[in-house]
Amino acid sequence: MTDNKNQNLILKPPVVVVMGHVDHGKSSILDYIRKTNVTEKEIGGITQKLGAYEVVHNNSKITFLDTPGHEAFNTIRERGTIVADIAILVIAADEGIKAQTEEALNLILSHNLPFIVAFNKIDKPEANIEKVKQELANKEVYVESYGGKIPSVNVSAKTGEGINELLDLILIQAEMLELKANPALKAKGVVIESKLDPGRGPIATVLVQNGTLRGGDPFVVGLYSGRVRAMFADTGEQVHEATPSMPVEVLGISGVPSAGDPFQVVESEKYARQIAQKRQELVRLESAQKVKKVTLEDLNAMIKEGEIKELKIVIKADVDGSVQALRDSLQKLSTNDIRVKVIHAATGGINESDVMLASASNAIIIGFNVRPNRKSREMAEAAGIDMRMYEVIYKVLDDMTAALSGMLTPTVEEVVTG
Repeated sequence: MTDNKNQNLILKPPVVVVMGHVDHGKSSILDYIRKTNVTEKEIGGITQKLGAYEVVHNNSKITFLDTPGHEAFNTIRERGTIVADIAILVIAADEGIKAQTEEALNLILSHNLPFIVAFNKIDKPEANIEKVKQELANKEVYVESYGGKIPSVNVSAKTGEGINELLDLILIQAEMLELKANPALKAKGVVIESKLDPGRGPIATVLVQNGTLRGGDPFVVGLYSGRVRAMFADTGEQVHEATPSMPVEVLGISGVPSAGDPFQVVESEKYARQIAQKRQELVRLESAQKVKKVTLEDLNAMIKEGEIKELKIVIKADVDGSVQALRDSLQKLSTNDIRVKVIHAATGGINESDVMLASASNAIIIGFNVRPNRKSREMAEAAGIDMRMYEVIYKVLDDMTAALSGMLTPTVEEVVTG
């Protein structure tokens, strides 16, 4: 049985995650590779979703995952390292190692992910590659030209210098790793990103890791089930099957799964529904158990809790990755005096039930790349609900930090004037 399975193994394209500090040129490198301009389209010029793209180099396919560099998106970056086969650590030659470069490096090392260092922005006069190599050596990361084993390449996303060399290095690494998959199996994969499309319903970007995904296949994904109604490649064209390492947008899901959820094709739609229902039941049981019962020991603590001011927030965003990043970042803003509590976070536009929840809980609403419909806007105005729209994550965090410091009880200082 095992022998048959091994007979069907074929070499699969490498899945490459591009990581590094914000503004060090990850998307620009990918842009150059894809000969399109994503960076221009990204609001504020920073990537805020995890995209997956297929490119062809020397007749071989490579799948790239573009991860956001902003520190709030470390959960998305972590997912990238889990699903990838090879990482590219992009470091700007004029700036060297920064906070997120270090974080990306730690993620790569903790997942034992083979990686290539790309020294970007070599076209800049202030570029100093030797200095960056020394910074890496100080962290016990030695590139080949420094006597180590880690391949490195000097690139310029602006002029395109070194890009072909980088792609060659990826294919050499992939060859050495002998990445294999079995296209004869039922498809298995992972959700890279998910959203609720007003016209097409729940959509998930799925990276197929093993097997072949075909139109009409019944599947389970996270807490939901479905049947593949349609599939689209990263180019936007409809495809009828997806082989290992291929990213596709899948339509036909019963709800919006979470980014990072496992995707698995099963024998029937009925079986898929049963599994999904079972999982939902378990989640309900878990959340019911989390409801804290009042005991005499806790009572005093709970009374004291009343002294803590709470800033309650409802988050609505266009994609699940942004929802998670916002929730994590906002909750980290809590201090000893004020607690930030996210009472609801989901994908999709701001609707009436969001406004009703905010009104009942005395919360503010944050919309990230989404808009309220007319009725919910009118309801919010009538109820005096603070509703704020954002398109760049650091603007949210700046505003919230300012709001929190404004909420703090002022410290009274006596000044003797005479």
